[in-house]
Amino acid sequence: MQKLMGLLRRCVEDYNMIEEGDRIAVGVSGGKDSLVLLRLLAGLREYHNKHFELEAITIDMGLGMDYSGIKKLCQELNVPYTIVETEIGPIIFDYRKEKNPCSMCAKMRRGALNQALKEHGCNKLALGHHYDDAVETFVMSLLYEGRISCFQPVTNLDRMGVIQIRPMLYITEKSAAHFAEKYELPVISNRCPVDKHTKREEIKNLVYELQGRYPDFKDRVFGAMQRFPLPEWEPHGRYKRPKDSQ
Repeated sequence: MQKLMGLLRRCVEDYNMIEEGDRIAVGVSGGKDSLVLLRLLAGLREYHNKHFELEAITIDMGLGMDYSGIKKLCQELNVPYTIVETEIGPIIFDYRKEKNPCSMCAKMRRGALNQALKEHGCNKLALGHHYDDAVETFVMSLLYEGRISCFQPVTNLDRMGVIQIRPMLYITEKSAAHFAEKYELPVISNRCPVDKHTKREEIKNLVYELQGRYPDFKDRVFGAMQRFPLPEWEPHGRYKRPKDSQ
């Protein structure tokens, strides 16, 4: 807890992610990453020098997932929890029978989430992207799009009046998985029909292979995004890489 909390706080401060009076929504999918983020932000809320409010929002895809465990966790953390019911899953897979469903699914989920943020008066949205996600996204953009690009630590969505923040960028997937297991977080199995069969999964396997050949591969990619910064990637502080990033 102390180690991951320190990494999360450092990332928040390096990129000025939280300001006094923020109302932050955590997009909770039910996966380990978003639940770890929720747990850590709830802890940070108790002692951070800038007061902020926190709540959790889940976009129910209509795939029959049970969120009762997450509801109980939110009650224990004293975090308001909202489930937005949709038919996104059936629309994409049953009615439209999309051959490449990920793009449309992401667009529809974003729309539902942005509407929920507006209704709840949240000015920031915290997403559970971690260290490994950033490296994989960089490699995916390079190989599939021919671009040197990645999502930003802080993204200002001017049209929505919302700022996206990614406070777990200094935390590895391995650390997040261990944390979720140790604290028995109510992780829900992903019922998406194309889970583990996407281009991102291919890139994840490629990065794993490259990391095996070149043990500093992920550190070098992540460091390059900060040292020769991509837009908005240069930290205000001095980055300290995760010790278990291999």
